[in-house]
Amino acid sequence: MTVATGAQIVAFLKVLDPEDDSTGGGAASAVAGAMAAGLAGMVARVSKGKPDMEADAFYEEIDERAQHLTRELLTGAVDDSMAFEAVMEGFRMPKDTDEQKAARSAAIQDGLGRATDVPLANAERCTEVLKLVQRLAPKHNLNAASDLDVGRRLALAALEGCVDNVEINLGSLKREAACEAFTRRLAALRVTASAVMEGE
Repeated sequence: MTVATGAQIVAFLKVLDPEDDSTGGGAASAVAGAMAAGLAGMVARVSKGKPDMEADAFYEEIDERAQHLTRELLTGAVDDSMAFEAVMEGFRMPKDTDEQKAARSAAIQDGLGRATDVPLANAERCTEVLKLVQRLAPKHNLNAASDLDVGRRLALAALEGCVDNVEINLGSLKREAACEAFTRRLAALRVTASAVMEGE
C-alpha cells in the first residue's frame, strides 16, 4: 500500500529545501510524527508470529492504526505548510484604507486560527503514536528494540514541536472564543500526553 502521496512528499522536501523558508517546524514535527508511527507499525509487523509474543491480532491492530496515523501526519505536514502560507497571504494584503485594513486583519486572524488548529491536531496524533509505542514496549521483537526507541524519541520530539507551534500562534490570535477553545484542547492534550508518558 502506498503511504505517501505526491503532495506529502513535496511537503517533506520543502522542509529540506534551502531556498524555501515557508515550511518550518510545524511541518517538520508532523513528518517526525509520521516517521515515528511508521516505526511503530514496522515493529508490530516484525513482532507478529514470533515465540512468546502476543497474538497476531494485537500486532495487526497496532500496525493498522500506525499506518493510518502515518498518513494523517504526512497530510498534517501539508496542511501546516498551507496554513502558514494563508497567514502570509493575509500579511501581504493591502492596508491603505480602513476597509482594506479590516479585511487584512480578518484574513490574518483566519490564517492564525488554521495555523493553530493544524499543529494541535498533529500533536493529538503524536500522542496516539506514543500510545502505540507504549503498547508495544512490553512485548515486541527485541531485534527491533532500537527501532521502537527511535520511534518513541521521534514521537516525543514531534509532540513537543507541534505544541510549540500551537503556543506561538495562539499568542497572536485575538479572537477570544477561538483562543479559549484552543486553550481547552491544549490543556486536555497535556493531561493525556502526561498520562501516556507516566505509563512508560
